[in-house]
Amino acid sequence: MVNRSAWFLSCWTSDSMVVGEEKMSVRKRLSKSSNHAEEEEEDQRDCAEESQEAPSNGRVDLKQLISKKIKLTAEAEELKPFFMKEVGSHFDDFVTNLIEKSTSLDNGGCTLTSFSIFEGDNNHRAKDLRAPPEHGKIFVTRRSVLDELFEVDHIRTIYHMFIALLILFILSTLAVDYIDEGRLVLEFNLMSYAFGKLTVVLWTWLTMFLCTLTVPYFLFQRWARGYHRTSHPVVHSFIHCFLFVVFQIGVLGLGPLYVVLAYTLPPASRCIVILEQIRFIMKTHSFVRENVPRVLNSAKEKSSTVPVPTVNQYLYFLFAPTLIYRDSYPRTPTVRWGYVTMQFAQVFGCLFYVYYVFERICTPLFRNIKQEPFSARVLILCIFNSILPGALILFLTFFAFLHCWLNAFAEMLRFGDRMFYKDWWNSTSYSNYYRTWNVVVHDWLYYYAYKDFLWFFTKRLRAVAMLAVFAVSATVHEYALAVSLSFFYPVLFVLFMFFGMAFNFIVNDSRKRPIWNVLMWTSLFAGNAVLLCFYSQEWYARQHCPLKNPTFLDYIRPRSWTCRYVF
Repeated sequence: MVNRSAWFLSCWTSDSMVVGEEKMSVRKRLSKSSNHAEEEEEDQRDCAEESQEAPSNGRVDLKQLISKKIKLTAEAEELKPFFMKEVGSHFDDFVTNLIEKSTSLDNGGCTLTSFSIFEGDNNHRAKDLRAPPEHGKIFVTRRSVLDELFEVDHIRTIYHMFIALLILFILSTLAVDYIDEGRLVLEFNLMSYAFGKLTVVLWTWLTMFLCTLTVPYFLFQRWARGYHRTSHPVVHSFIHCFLFVVFQIGVLGLGPLYVVLAYTLPPASRCIVILEQIRFIMKTHSFVRENVPRVLNSAKEKSSTVPVPTVNQYLYFLFAPTLIYRDSYPRTPTVRWGYVTMQFAQVFGCLFYVYYVFERICTPLFRNIKQEPFSARVLILCIFNSILPGALILFLTFFAFLHCWLNAFAEMLRFGDRMFYKDWWNSTSYSNYYRTWNVVVHDWLYYYAYKDFLWFFTKRLRAVAMLAVFAVSATVHEYALAVSLSFFYPVLFVLFMFFGMAFNFIVNDSRKRPIWNVLMWTSLFAGNAVLLCFYSQEWYARQHCPLKNPTFLDYIRPRSWTCRYVF
């Protein structure tokens, strides 16, 4: 049995190692697999015949059978870790290379037949299906990672644990309210406040959407059709580019910001408007950025047709869960409405989960802390007490938005490529974590920020281009947080721009040992705790120490450092 187990493991390892070889065709691999299956059936048949010939009418034979079963079980348990390790390290390579070598991927009417998608030392989890830079990202039909993992009972149990913890949060809230109030009080004052004035949010979003649907498309269409006919293409392009920038900054930039400040929207409502504002700006930039080179190439080749996308293609892109424009995407055959309902139900479940985390952990922590001035002792206690709620909010935000929300829209639109994130939890480096945490935003930053900065700074200054991308990302994150919370406290910018940038170079892809995954998780939990602590302190400081006539400096000066009755 030991030899047979070793034979099976060696067969699996040999099959995985031949992934990189180009001599064996798919048909040969399938025939080889069928031969293995026939050999295993013959071995099982031989074992069955041996068991039938063996005597079974004595106590000694029964003891031998039990001992043999125990021995085989022990051998199987010893073999299991090696087998699972081989599966985890080679199965993705096998499937991906099988697809790559067996089919040609069509991207925008251009068939890509031979290019190296995965380079380097088996770092496939950190890289996406990428064509050469002139072709951009390739979209293929694939499921989200969690949808695949949830089919494994062991992984789904972790999901059940989070549901059980939510139930306990609800019961705890009901029990405390019953003890304090003498009755069951099921109120959501914090949530109703955070999502207040939704009517203003709705018409603001509708205005942003209609402007994004009409103005950029109209400007691009006029530029594309006039570029072939005008005798001054540079002036023609400059005028339309200037109008597009005015629209991006004036209409999509300052317009929603004015609404947020003029109507004093609460935090969650502000967050919705600002995130949609950023999304529309990134969408319109991608649309123009992808289609301008096509028009220029058409003019260079003196083609009679102008490659202008249809309104339906642009409209689909505005709702599609991607920030990279394509005329068409891989589509699924049908819409599973039950799956859509389940994803939206989980989004609302995560929303209430976050509410109970704030209600049962965060609010008592920041309201009942001793009334003492800001000090290192208060800060350290606050950070360590914020680790648990910070970690829960991290997981819930990821699951609610990057998995449930995007998959729900992808299913309704029959959008085939569901790789919105990768297995970021297995990262042993921050560079890999940044690539796999949010693939949707990372792709936009890679193709439209990093590539353009790299072209501007030349390829010799890759570090400068990467620094510019970090600066853009940190600034946008801090802008969204500052507007949502109504104060400027650049803790996120400092952590992202300085510590995140340093970790990106120090804890790089060369770190492969498991200890680096532990360190990554430790720093990730600590960073989220710092953010939750600092911003919560500042929020309560501004609630308990308001100023009668605040100036502009009062909005950017930390109130928690001077307010002695913050909590």
